[in-house]
Formats: sequence, structure tokens, C-alpha cells
Amino acid sequence: MAVRELVVYEGGRDKKHSAKIVRVFTQHLAKNGLRLTGQRRLILDHFLKADHHLSQDEIYLALRSHGVGRATVFRTLKMLQECGIVSPVVGQGGTTRFEVEHDRPHHDHLICVTCGRIQEVRWPALEKIQDDACAKAGFVPKWHRHEVFGLCKDCAAKNCAPSAASTRTSPTARA
Repeated sequence: MAVRELVVYEGGRDKKHSAKIVRVFTQHLAKNGLRLTGQRRLILDHFLKADHHLSQDEIYLALRSHGVGRATVFRTLKMLQECGIVSPVVGQGGTTRFEVEHDRPHHDHLICVTCGRIQEVRWPALEKIQDDACAKAGFVPKWHRHEVFGLCKDCAAKNCAPSAASTRTSPTARA
């Protein structure tokens, strides 16, 4: 696969997109008889300003000084998932991290098994192969998730590479 077919997704959110996300969340809450409290807004704003995928603990630790509790973070994450604003990505060590998903193009993830960094990528050529395979099999896909586990550029440069024998099998296949 040629390098030009791999697009590293550097998603950003402008004010218009952020305002739309706040509207979607406010409408979802209202539909369920709830309101956008100050704490829920802090959590949402923290996502909108984040430059990486966030864990529940990261959100809690960043906002606890503002009176946001763990349970509030947990419940708000659940509501943000229900209305399609955020989605979970299982990172290094099984830690669930969340990303803003609303109105973003489909992308996949490169997950570093050493430092936990999650990099977003788009592979148009791979998407075409998947679409062709599904069509040939008569399969109607609803969604897919493609995650590649390995070493990010920084960890690979620090010589954190696992042994050659373990690079092509999953942890469960080696057990």
C-alpha cells in the first residue's frame, strides 16, 4: 500500500461544529427530561478541547477541582455515547478511552502497546478492499472498527520493540 493512500487524520473542531455538538447533547438531555448542568457542560467542553482520546479517569482528574465527581463523569459519558457524540476505543492494557465521534469522517486507530498513544488514520484503499469483499460475499456491513496494535514512532525510536517472534501474533495467540 502506497504511503499516499494512508491519511493520518488530524481532526479538529471549529466553533460551529462545537456549537452543534452542544445543541445535540442539550436536545438529547431534554428529550430524557434532563438539563445541561454546569458539570455536564464542563465534561463536554473538556472533550471539545482535548487533543487526544480521554479515559474516564483523565476526565475526572482534570475536573474534580471544579466539583465534578466520578459518578457524574461515568453517567455523562454514558449519555454522550447514547446520543452519538462520543465513542469508546479500547487502548493499551484494555483501558477504555473516548473520542468525539459526532459528524466526523470514518477513521481507524493505531494503538501503541507501550505508551498507549492512539493515532487516527484513514485508509481509502483498505476501505475499498473491505467494500469489495463485502459486495462479493453479499454481505451488507453496518459498521466496522479497525485497530492496529504496535509501537508508535516515538516508542519504536526508543528501542521498545518486542522480540521478532512476538510481532505477528496477538497476546492471546501467544498464551
